[in-house]
Amino acid sequence: MKPSQERRSNSFDQPLHAAIARMTGGMSPVALSQAYLDWAQHLLMSPDKQIELIDKATQKRLRFLEYCPRACGDPHCSVCIEPLPQDKRFAGEAWQAWPYNAIYQGFLLTQQWWHNATNDVPGVTPHHQDIVSFAARQWLDMVSPANFLLANPEVLKTTFDEAGHNLLRGMSNFLEDWQRLQRGEKPVGTEAFEVGCKLAVTPGKVIFRNDLIELIQYEPATKQVYPEPVLLIPAWIMKYYILDLSPENSLVKHLVGKGHTVFAISWKNPTEEDRALAMDDYLQIGIMAALDAVSTIVPQHKVHAVGYCLGGTLLAIAAAAMARDGDDRLKTITMLAAQADFTEAGELMLFVDESQVSFLEAMMAQQGNLDTKQMAAAFHLLRSKDLVWSTMVRTYLMGRRQPMFDLMAWNSDGTRLPCNMHSEYLRQLFLNNDLAEERYKVGDRPVSLRDIRKPVFAVSTLSDHVAPWRSVYKLHALTNADVTFVLSNGGHNAGIVNPPGSSKRHHQIATHDDLDIYVDPDAWQKQAVNHEGSWWPCWQGWLKNHSGKLRKPPKLGAPKKGFRPLCDAPGTFVLEP
Repeated sequence: MKPSQERRSNSFDQPLHAAIARMTGGMSPVALSQAYLDWAQHLLMSPDKQIELIDKATQKRLRFLEYCPRACGDPHCSVCIEPLPQDKRFAGEAWQAWPYNAIYQGFLLTQQWWHNATNDVPGVTPHHQDIVSFAARQWLDMVSPANFLLANPEVLKTTFDEAGHNLLRGMSNFLEDWQRLQRGEKPVGTEAFEVGCKLAVTPGKVIFRNDLIELIQYEPATKQVYPEPVLLIPAWIMKYYILDLSPENSLVKHLVGKGHTVFAISWKNPTEEDRALAMDDYLQIGIMAALDAVSTIVPQHKVHAVGYCLGGTLLAIAAAAMARDGDDRLKTITMLAAQADFTEAGELMLFVDESQVSFLEAMMAQQGNLDTKQMAAAFHLLRSKDLVWSTMVRTYLMGRRQPMFDLMAWNSDGTRLPCNMHSEYLRQLFLNNDLAEERYKVGDRPVSLRDIRKPVFAVSTLSDHVAPWRSVYKLHALTNADVTFVLSNGGHNAGIVNPPGSSKRHHQIATHDDLDIYVDPDAWQKQAVNHEGSWWPCWQGWLKNHSGKLRKPPKLGAPKKGFRPLCDAPGTFVLEP
């Protein structure tokens, strides 16, 4: 296509898609309509499914009509449908009194019917079925009786007990949140968690900076350290200090306290001017530049590389490329909630198909990046019941703000994604699964994860909506490495920020020798050893077993070799808005 033709082709598409995206939160209406039409047309052509749904609707109606008189006379009578285990909206005692027990039971029956209606329709493509089922859940979560003043007995009781003051507080909360949103300010309470004062306070120095990263070297906390340094590679979809939150929740502090020399990458928050940054830039001037610096400061010792989320995916790419090219600087590889095969990448795949990616590309071309609000909206949709509606009920109807804490404050400190990189990531990894299928190129040649033979420690979490644990588990089949796999309770963030001491923490762990026969994830889950408490001590013990004898700590930086301390941790990039 000639340049003039390309300019003409983008004269209307990009502005139109960008305008639509501002109204839809980045969702492609074409993708949604295609999914709906696929479902509706196949449902129309399936009389058996229609008869089944009519029969289920009739049965549910009869069960409900039979339940209502019993519930009116006996609030503790057996219900006609139990909420799902994770649904806590109707668990309170007030919901068991008439007429609220009938209201929520009718809602749950309707919810169950819509699940039946949107699933197992013959002929509907699985992706479209997932989208329609997801959209139905979003709509039902929005109209839940728990979200409305007159239908929620707990809100009504609070309103009566407090003479309506809860509603006044809720209105004040709403106005305050709206004003902050319009001014682009962080949520209420984050002021108490200032980066560098309450968060990211482990002592250290920025010893290297380029256009994309700052590399932090942390001060030793012990008289002797293990000779192999640890390099932390967070995702650039998040600020790095999730690994260095408040001191009691800091993975960095935990590691240096156990005698490890720790380095961490702090990524630049890209602006519109960084739209051309590509995946290869994050690899070469990100991971590889950091690895060069670490190897110079701590020479003659291999590196324990640790990748979190997208940082772990990039680490897998780097490790495969290094193995291909004979670069033997890695000692071990740790993957924290990180995927290398994206065929089962969870509900995020709802937002990734050709129509949606093309729509996002046009939108990002106008902006130069995917901004924090658009990313936050997508992640909130995945858990709208908890992150949107339940929060709104508590904050605006009950008039109670959830106390701010370090992980919550970090979560509000979003980052942007450059246009070019995000497009490559979505197409090559999500859409085409090039990495797992050995088509992903570093330089001019593809890399293969089968070349990775370094010991791997992979951590996954049970409630992860971003990197489902069965997807993370695929590392067993993708590499030729001994894999120690951990399945922890918690979600994508809370399951990783998992310090010792909490009675609510537990995990399973097992090591698979590459020469042993493959064990599928369900069989693994049945036979893996259960442990109470955090997985951090297990990992630190694993690092210790793959490390040499204790020695004197290295100096901070290497000024004579071009790596002089530039400023105190947490550096300057992490403070960029």
